Amino acid sequence: MKPDQCIFFQLAKANQLGSRFLGQKVAKLNITPIQALVLGFLFDEDNITSSELGKRTGLDSATLTGIIDRLAAAQYIERVENPANRRSNQICLTQPGKAQALEAVQLIVDANREFLKILTEQEQQDFRAVIRKLRDQSV
Repeated sequence: MKPDQCIFFQLAKANQLGSRFLGQKVAKLNITPIQALVLGFLFDEDNITSSELGKRTGLDSATLTGIIDRLAAAQYIERVENPANRRSNQICLTQPGKAQALEAVQLIVDANREFLKILTEQEQQDFRAVIRKLRDQSV
């Protein structure tokens, strides 16, 4: 099988390209692409449990815990007791975290636009629909 006929190879290469591209865009924030995305998710909805954040990001618990730990060490987020369930914590943006998240979101929006600019608006919609369909399938 040739590499361009293998969807797994194509997806892996596209993922590498996208991660590198986003990494270059958020590098000035001194955070990784995944940290920028997590800050962006929290910017959209703050004060959520790590379990809820895991569902939204699709990240496993161990990976997400490491990201949360690094963002907390950088003082961008903090864990606070969940008033609805004392056995869990909520993840909250700090004031510096809100500023960092706002900048991260702006960079991500710009990166999305720039990365997909070779596609027409319809191709972008189709691309997102296909990716969503592949991602949501039960395997």
